[in-house]
Amino acid sequence: MLASIQTCALKGIDGFEVTAEVDISSGMPTFSVVGLPDAEVKESKDRVIAAIRNSGFDFPLKRITVNLSPAELRKSGTQFDLAIAVGILAASEALSEKAVEKAKQLLFLGELALDGSLRPCAGVLPMLISVKNTGKTVIVPPANILEAQTSTVPFVTPRTLRDLADWLEGKKEDESVKVSFLPEQEEQSISSLDFCDVKGQAVAKRALEIAAAGGHNVLMIGLPGTGKSMLAKRFPGILPPLCEEEILEITKIYSVCNLIGKTKKLTHRPFRDPHHTISDVALIGGGSTPKPGEVSLAHNGVLFLDEFAEFSRTTLEVLRQPLENGTVTISRAKETVSYPARFTLIAAMNPCPCGNLGNPHKACTCSPMQINRYQSKISGPLLDRIDLTVNLNPVQYGDWNKPSEGETTAQIRARVISAREIQQKRFKGTPTTANAFMTQKQIKEFCPLPAGADSILETAMRKFGLSARSLDKVLKTARTIADLEGKANIENTHLIEVLQYRPLDRKGVPDL
Repeated sequence: MLASIQTCALKGIDGFEVTAEVDISSGMPTFSVVGLPDAEVKESKDRVIAAIRNSGFDFPLKRITVNLSPAELRKSGTQFDLAIAVGILAASEALSEKAVEKAKQLLFLGELALDGSLRPCAGVLPMLISVKNTGKTVIVPPANILEAQTSTVPFVTPRTLRDLADWLEGKKEDESVKVSFLPEQEEQSISSLDFCDVKGQAVAKRALEIAAAGGHNVLMIGLPGTGKSMLAKRFPGILPPLCEEEILEITKIYSVCNLIGKTKKLTHRPFRDPHHTISDVALIGGGSTPKPGEVSLAHNGVLFLDEFAEFSRTTLEVLRQPLENGTVTISRAKETVSYPARFTLIAAMNPCPCGNLGNPHKACTCSPMQINRYQSKISGPLLDRIDLTVNLNPVQYGDWNKPSEGETTAQIRARVISAREIQQKRFKGTPTTANAFMTQKQIKEFCPLPAGADSILETAMRKFGLSARSLDKVLKTARTIADLEGKANIENTHLIEVLQYRPLDRKGVPDL
């Protein structure tokens, strides 16, 4: 007998509907799954057999063939377990005709434990969103209830395969297979890290404020202990809040990676700080079965790369595409997937391997060759994609011993939000969300040069060796400074300030 049960699969961070066709025929007992299944899908056979038997059903000792259609698209994940099990029960006539007809109107997602209970699976949210317009009710594991609720798709959450079968047969009421409560939501915690705790470093604070207001990338260079990591960890606190569309994008990515907590939704901007030994695949995404990497997990948030020059050059070079386009495209023999990766890069590094180049109190022990090798790990094209470069000077004892002073995170964040609101009105109706992501057409429209700016930029381009991309970034950053000041147009003072944040264009990593 043949049975068809609906389920879902993932391609990138988008779901698509899959039909699990189950055929049971006479012959030597076998169980095969076809339709380009990955290893984890093939392993579902043992889980399904044990779950059916431990749920009180007889497993048919016949020839069983499961086809996951469309067969030309690769299938991965454990969410097919439940659909395959229900298909076997339907095809073996363990379910009544009434129950089978009811099952045809549903969509099944869930991993099965050996005792028949439903376990969570990855990517539930994007899969539910993909079938939102079909009007189908979806069967999901209880542990995925928060994702199901976020999708606004009608769903049912039985705890076991036996409960689901009884519900399909009409032996249980609807409420008995629904989780009637939701775990308490954890409120977004307010970070105790405040910018007023950072001693000195006014220039760095200003650069980070500009970066937050316009979505610009920042490189901080300074001696060990000057506060680079301290500033970076406080940077998320001045970023504007997420809108509903951004929350949904982030939650989809974390759902695919199975990183969503059981008691909270993602309502804050991500802050990812991978170790400098990370591989290029882990950073950019990929693998035999492509998965999002750190750059995608930082989407709409911050990617902090401490010890920037300690990353391998190969790993750093893969950042070029996401920094330029805001997406990552991964190609494999049988599929190509794209992941969003629109993040703000905050990088920090020492001026040399020993960290004492330019230190007035400690001599640098590095040879010129070591310094050159260290600095050359960061290529020119990569530096070209960084908007602001800041040198952090050593903190003097007098500054360190002073009580907390300066602006608080809340004060800086208020200005950032005001600047972002201006940009939202400016780019309304377009995919652009901040000044850093302006297109060439938008630069011409919203960044007209003031009188006398031509000579400033021409001199800067000739003396500093600025590329055309660098000049575009100068204009975008100047537009952000003007927004912070509430100015309608860019002024020459804004351009001059931006050029002060590009010391690497002048003479490499400068002495402090």
